[in-house]
Amino acid sequence: MFDLPVGQGPVHITLLMGPKLARPVPAEVTEALLTAQITATAGERSGFQLAFDLTKNGIISRRLLPEGFFDPKTRIIVTVSVKGTPDVLFDGLIVRHEVGASNRPGHSTLTVTGEDLTLLMDLEERTARYPNLPPSERVLAILRRYSDYGIRPDVYTEKVAQPPHQDLRVHYQTGTDLQYVTELARANGYTFYLEPGPGPGQSSARWGPEVRLGIRQHALNVNMDANSTVDQLTFAYDGTAREEPQARWQNPETRQSALLPQPSISPLRPPLGKRPTPALKRRTLAGTAKQQREQAEAELLARAAVSADVVSGSGSLDVNRHGYILQPRQLVGVRGAGRAYDGDYYVKSVTHNLRPGSYQQNFTLSREGLEARSDYVRP
Repeated sequence: MFDLPVGQGPVHITLLMGPKLARPVPAEVTEALLTAQITATAGERSGFQLAFDLTKNGIISRRLLPEGFFDPKTRIIVTVSVKGTPDVLFDGLIVRHEVGASNRPGHSTLTVTGEDLTLLMDLEERTARYPNLPPSERVLAILRRYSDYGIRPDVYTEKVAQPPHQDLRVHYQTGTDLQYVTELARANGYTFYLEPGPGPGQSSARWGPEVRLGIRQHALNVNMDANSTVDQLTFAYDGTAREEPQARWQNPETRQSALLPQPSISPLRPPLGKRPTPALKRRTLAGTAKQQREQAEAELLARAAVSADVVSGSGSLDVNRHGYILQPRQLVGVRGAGRAYDGDYYVKSVTHNLRPGSYQQNFTLSREGLEARSDYVRP
């Protein structure tokens, strides 16, 4: 969807709500919507906040709110259409609502706040046993429990193979499904998040490396006169962000311990910058000596990859002016920022700010080094 230009057309928001199967809301509810803010960040739960006009005799205050239409755990799907091109921005659950009553006519509001469907995975603690299952198959087994909500697994095999040895150890889950899946992702240098769409009521659950390969989104242009699509971009290079982790492993047969060799993070994070930045910090991982060697190697790779991004960028854009909806957790090019900061970036987070006739996006970018790797950036 994001590759279709949105042109200069008006912005339309479609809301679907329901206990599990969401349906279109009454037209009066959509008309009462004042603002919508939706935030999606790599490796974190997405969230939203919607504000409605709470007219005293309107359908919301008269009937829907008292009857539980906006109660917590109600499912809500937000779709935005610009010039008839729909894009599902959010699929989640209401967690709270607030009413702001005012003496001034037209200033009473209902504010609804929610989180994406990973909230379902964080509501119940359980103890589960996964004999002879590697991490990716344990994640698949957990995600199958949520297929009723249209969640499709998008699970990748771990980069460092960790064949299970039931005779040595059986893996147990304690805590919520979300905590366990997120911990498995962290231990393998992966990320876990839900991506809504492509249709309403559908989501893909990605458990795998960040998307740092493939087609780039249309470039963010700055300082390019009439071709600029972003008013300002701010970049930072934090030299203390990158770490060189070290892991010590003990051979159970010889009782001899030694440092594991430093891994290459390229299989997890293909480089986006031409000039890699050095690691100023050196950290020793705790608890790796007694682990299986494959598990310790995976921890070492994960820690090196997570701390690799030292260059960050932030800015905001008008969707109508940019011409496309900037999608989080994908790649985008930057032009006009100069030799050091031009080139491809990973879109770390996007906050959509919508109101009638306006669609703004705030975003953050990241990569591991300076200078573009190619002279060509997709316009």
